[in-house]
Amino acid sequence: MDELTYTKGIYTATPQVRHLDNGQYQGVVSLARDDGADAETSLYEAKTTSPSAHEALEEAKALAHQILGELEL
Repeated sequence: MDELTYTKGIYTATPQVRHLDNGQYQGVVSLARDDGADAETSLYEAKTTSPSAHEALEEAKALAHQILGELEL
């Protein structure tokens, strides 16, 4: 499966799923900022866990949209 990414200006958000030790899944978003010489990455976690990877990915997608929507360029 291709990696899913969303971009806004110099920011790229990549939603992913993390499998937890308790059998649950958690959505995470990697936010990369690339403005030439400086590149930095931050990791955000969904507040809830889900019983399925699909649900966790949907949470991660929503979180990615929220993060990018709050950015001011």
